[in-house]
Amino acid sequence: MSGGTFFPHPFRKHLLLIVLLPMWCACTANSMRREVPPEVQSAITILSDDIAAERYEKIHNEASDLWKQDSDLEHSTAMLKTLKEKLGNVKNRTIHSAAEQENSGGPLKGRSFTITYQTNFERGDGMETFTLIEQDRRWRLARYRVNSTALK
Repeated sequence: MSGGTFFPHPFRKHLLLIVLLPMWCACTANSMRREVPPEVQSAITILSDDIAAERYEKIHNEASDLWKQDSDLEHSTAMLKTLKEKLGNVKNRTIHSAAEQENSGGPLKGRSFTITYQTNFERGDGMETFTLIEQDRRWRLARYRVNSTALK
């Protein structure tokens, strides 16, 4: 054996396939990306505008079934109002990460998109995460989280 390898030459190709194939499959099932499809970006823009305009009932009514299962109108409104009072409106945001998934089961069944932004609000900075699921041919809010030291 030359070159210090353990596997003879014919097996190296198969070993490479065995190692790389699962990684390729994982990347296609849950693809990390920096760009966001226009229809997803449009949904986030509308949600952001609705939060800024305090249209909390509209947000709740147009959200996914998952959002409505996790939070009733009163709780949704209270959470969004608290975020707005403590942080203010969004000044700007930059994509930190974006991932598209296709799930056959679980709470995010079907096609979903999770986008995390580094966000500058009027009264602090934070990480803002939107999870949208495709429901009735529209992207609907499933989850929304903000992590910021200004919320403490």
